[in-house]
Amino acid sequence: MDLLIVTGMSGAGKSLALKSLEDMGFFCVDNLPSPMLHEFTTLCERANPPIRRAAVTIDSRESLLSRSPEMVLNEIRKLDVSYKILFLDARDDVLRKRYNETRKKHPLGLSGEAESGVRSERMYLSVMRDLADSVLDTSDIPSRELSSCLEKFIPEMDRDQMTIVLSSFGYKRGVPVDADMVVDMRFIENPFYYENMRYLSGLDEPVRTFVLGQPFVKEYLDSLEKNVTDMLPLFEKQDKHILRICFGCTGGRHRSVAAAEEMANRLRNRGQAVRIYHRDIRRELQDIESRTEKRDS
Repeated sequence: MDLLIVTGMSGAGKSLALKSLEDMGFFCVDNLPSPMLHEFTTLCERANPPIRRAAVTIDSRESLLSRSPEMVLNEIRKLDVSYKILFLDARDDVLRKRYNETRKKHPLGLSGEAESGVRSERMYLSVMRDLADSVLDTSDIPSRELSSCLEKFIPEMDRDQMTIVLSSFGYKRGVPVDADMVVDMRFIENPFYYENMRYLSGLDEPVRTFVLGQPFVKEYLDSLEKNVTDMLPLFEKQDKHILRICFGCTGGRHRSVAAAEEMANRLRNRGQAVRIYHRDIRRELQDIESRTEKRDS
């Protein structure tokens, strides 16, 4: 059987993820104590018919059972079935906001408050995060879209060839917490300051031509392409199925988008499986339009 262990930060969407996985055909159990993992997988294999795909959540609530992260990992390593670990994460400010909006008590917080809870939980789960097969940042994924996101994400975890996920983002909204590599494109002159490109994006030819034609950009991307392709066998040796490379600029609409798209084309031409998305491209346009309206009013 195949077991998916879903872990991660409280408020990052583990319960929603488990519901989505159930809809995808997984046999799911929430908050299973790690000492019961072996017994659970045995029951699944002895079921009639046998359960081939199961998912469980294991998280920081283990600490309430006086179990250290190392003890939890030891239980996982004892498993004699195929398993993968998916870590759901989000930025600290997003996690605090979600808890404050729902008025729920954080399981690890002093008196249930989110500030200390997020801090303690991130420290407790750091070992699990480091050993996870994949990390998914849900900071900017609306709850209604998490299911469709997982429908794309789970097959990528299972495929033999590594999937390279390229994304663009704006530093002013925070660095993606699931990034394996962060590429800073702010050394390039900003198209925002040119009226004819301000409302365009890195998907438009004028911005793309401007960005890729800047000094040192070609050499920079040539070097990055070589480094990534040289490192891929080493990542695959670590049994990593998804590699995330995040391109950042100030707002996440012009320079980072053009660079991410260029790298996606280069890697596809090398036969790599590539997926690309642009986190802040729409929100930055809204900000630009809002600033323009305020200036003109």
